[in-house]
Amino acid sequence: MHLRDLTQFLSELSENNTRPWFIMNKPRYDILREEFLTVVTELIRELSKFDRQIAAVDPKKAMFRINRDIRFSNDKSPYKTRFSAGITPNNKRRPSEGGGSTYYFQIDGNGTLGIGAGEYLPPAARLKAIREHVVNDATGFAKVLKNKHLRATYGDLLDEDKLQRPPKGFDPDHPHIEHLKLKSFFVWTELPLRVNDPDELVPRLARGFKDAFALVTWLREVPHVNEEE
Repeated sequence: MHLRDLTQFLSELSENNTRPWFIMNKPRYDILREEFLTVVTELIRELSKFDRQIAAVDPKKAMFRINRDIRFSNDKSPYKTRFSAGITPNNKRRPSEGGGSTYYFQIDGNGTLGIGAGEYLPPAARLKAIREHVVNDATGFAKVLKNKHLRATYGDLLDEDKLQRPPKGFDPDHPHIEHLKLKSFFVWTELPLRVNDPDELVPRLARGFKDAFALVTWLREVPHVNEEE
């Protein structure tokens, strides 16, 4: 896709985040949205080469809307200033739907490419199930953390909003106690977008997601829980 045009559009949007501006520039957005759909479609095809559960994902359902949900936000800006997509089996991005791990990426107006995978801030019941899986499969979890591809690309798991104390009901002396304090089981990295090499975008994303496949596979082994229970 035309990455330079995309970053220019998003940069201008961040400075003019109003409905009138967006309506005036809607033709630009529509073209970029179609190009982004092509990227997501090609990416799903590449991911399905090593993750067959992704093969049937609908690329349109993987793409996030640019409209923000401002109902409960102090920030009333109507639009997101990024293009993003989340790819999960059966198009189920919500943990309560049983979709599990997500392959997520975003592009912003600063020319930053964000790549992540796993489960970001899952609901309480799902988070508890993941933590219990860490305890029950401590050896398998340790192998994930030591995976050379995951570590080379992402380092450790994201520790955003990490608990200060061990979660209730978990042994504070458990060897993985620091990871049991996490609220997300997600890896994340940010890279400069290569605007002059658009053909490299999909292969680059596919490589990044493949490096996180060990975590994705492990999380899929966590028993599904009904959030209403």
